Amino acid sequence: MAGSEAAWQIAQAGIPVILHEMRPTVKTFAHQTEGLAELVCSNSFRSDDHESNAVGLLHWEMRQANSIIMEMGDKHALPAGSALAVDREAFSAAVTERLLSHPLVTVERGEVTGLPPVDWKQVIIATGPLTSQSMAESILAETDQDALAFFDAIAPIVYAESIDMSKAWFQSRYDKGETEEEQKAYLNCPMDRAQYEAFIDAILEAGKTEFKDWEKDTPYFDGCLPIEVMAERGRETLRFGPMKPVGLTNPHAPDVKSYAVVQLRRDNALGTLFNIVGFQTKMKYGEQARVLQMIPGLENASFARLGGIHRNTFINSPKLLDDQMRLKSAPHIRFAGQITGVEGYVESAAMGLLAGRMAAASQLGKPVSAPPNTTAMGALVTHITGGADAKTFQPMNVNFGLFPPLDNAKTGRRGRKDRYKAYTDRAKIDWSDWLKRA
Repeated sequence: MAGSEAAWQIAQAGIPVILHEMRPTVKTFAHQTEGLAELVCSNSFRSDDHESNAVGLLHWEMRQANSIIMEMGDKHALPAGSALAVDREAFSAAVTERLLSHPLVTVERGEVTGLPPVDWKQVIIATGPLTSQSMAESILAETDQDALAFFDAIAPIVYAESIDMSKAWFQSRYDKGETEEEQKAYLNCPMDRAQYEAFIDAILEAGKTEFKDWEKDTPYFDGCLPIEVMAERGRETLRFGPMKPVGLTNPHAPDVKSYAVVQLRRDNALGTLFNIVGFQTKMKYGEQARVLQMIPGLENASFARLGGIHRNTFINSPKLLDDQMRLKSAPHIRFAGQITGVEGYVESAAMGLLAGRMAAASQLGKPVSAPPNTTAMGALVTHITGGADAKTFQPMNVNFGLFPPLDNAKTGRRGRKDRYKAYTDRAKIDWSDWLKRA
């Protein structure tokens, strides 16, 4: 995501760029194709609300900067209520085709096994969460820092034809969305209390993937916890998380309030695949099928992909990078994407966009400056390049907590929605001004 976006921004600035991609020469256990910008976990870019949501604001800023990730995401969008979800295969194919056909982009297949030499004058490392072992070791040798890491889990995908629609129904929570299609973007599977309690027991008792000794102390990212970890934190955790029953009415039993609800979201344009929302898991494959088929409506579910878990690596960016995202010890190298400690598809692509624009400006001899931290992109890059405490640095999604406070003298007392709108109004003005100068 970040590498594709960075290459696009550089090429659009009129500068030739070489994009190195190790797949298919060297594969990862999470990727399934050799396509660029392949989505390996959810197919959601999350909220598209640019007036009261920080992620939606980031979408808006990227669109204003002619992001290839957002352009192809919009082109291959699927109904998802107020969120932006994409057909993962069509999306990746479109990004790949656009980059391969660009006259200034050269894609070279094969692993880059170490940090590039100084005669590679402008370099961006956007190796993502699945950085190859040789590259990771090379980064460690240069920085003399222990890499931080966390586990990220993949949600299962179900064939639509195997879902029992006499029990499940289509509805977005609180009927969100402007069209009927958006208001019915999710499939819902209800549970009563007894079913929920039995489901929790099954999750807790199921066999789990065992980690290697060197992986055992790796922390999870709280925004992408496996369902087993959530269940271990308390029997009600899932019911107040991905299985919350609020904002939904079961048309099969409209007078009965569900105790918990499992939601599925369309995963491709044909509507033949649905992923189970928030159900990242480290259960063993045989256990997954058994446990997930306890969900009403999924008793006979067939799985296109079962869940998995992988180790993500990221650098201690606040300590290692300057405000231009350059490695302090080797300033010809910039880092971008999830390896910098941002979490999420959109956040990763956004850091690629910034790194690409900064590298292009530097190559053209133009002044380079980070966007103001009042913008979503500026708040993120400020966080990873010094705003966060290096001693406790952990991956972070974009959120309004990263933004400078509003001027209370001007805004007065506001409700949360109005306050968020004030954040986004300010950000849009500042982002537009920065783009004009960049």
